[in-house]
Amino acid sequence: MRFRPCIDIHGGSVKQIVGGSLRDGGFAEENFVSKKCGAYYGELYRSCRLSGGHIILLDPSGTPEYEADCEQARSALDAFPGGFQIGGGITADNAGRFLDMGASHVIVTSYVFRNGRVMTENLKKLVQTVGRERIVLDLSCRYRQEEGGYYIVTDRWQKYTDTEFNSDTLAFFSEFCSELLVHAVDVEGRQCGIEPAVAKTLGGFVFPSTYAGGISSFDDLDRLYEYGRGRVDFTVGSALDIFGGTMPFEEVVRYAEEKNG
Repeated sequence: MRFRPCIDIHGGSVKQIVGGSLRDGGFAEENFVSKKCGAYYGELYRSCRLSGGHIILLDPSGTPEYEADCEQARSALDAFPGGFQIGGGITADNAGRFLDMGASHVIVTSYVFRNGRVMTENLKKLVQTVGRERIVLDLSCRYRQEEGGYYIVTDRWQKYTDTEFNSDTLAFFSEFCSELLVHAVDVEGRQCGIEPAVAKTLGGFVFPSTYAGGISSFDDLDRLYEYGRGRVDFTVGSALDIFGGTMPFEEVVRYAEEKNG
């Protein structure tokens, strides 16, 4: 159970937002806007030997805001080369750009879905372009009341796909990547506790995976450790004191170190 730190970038600034609030046109409900740049966080995570963190570009690809996000990401990657995975607008056509910038992996969601359906040809193209070992698939999900289950969401978590989040889905996508990243979007940025069902599904599937969403206390981390059977990594965002929250960053680092023995 490793601590996988994050750098979320929106409008060219490092931020923490309420995940489900993100909309086209730039709107997002903000929890925290940092006065520090990506390089600051890159150096902080490097000094704590926290490799495998996530940089997430939250603006739509092709906009000036997205390019500003990329510049912030570059500063973090320069501070910690190879220390981050990066996601947001990634396709087979531009993935090489981010690997050349120093990312260890690319994180991909929307590119592998179209009109709510899995685009297997895009998955295969991505693997052919960068290699399975450098791909992380983001299977972030939300609860769908009418279906009575969790479903993968795309396009900055605004659109439901027809793909249910379950062990069969994890098994299918694991053939095309080296890791899975899952945001429980309904609680992302809300500091209201984890989604047990999401954590249990990840814990029941033996594959490198990271859970994000709702963590607000060390009790939440204990629950995640239990539900994830000790093998699911975690991300904490808004709850950290470095992002305006109450959980001391250094204590979270120590917690993970202790869990890993």
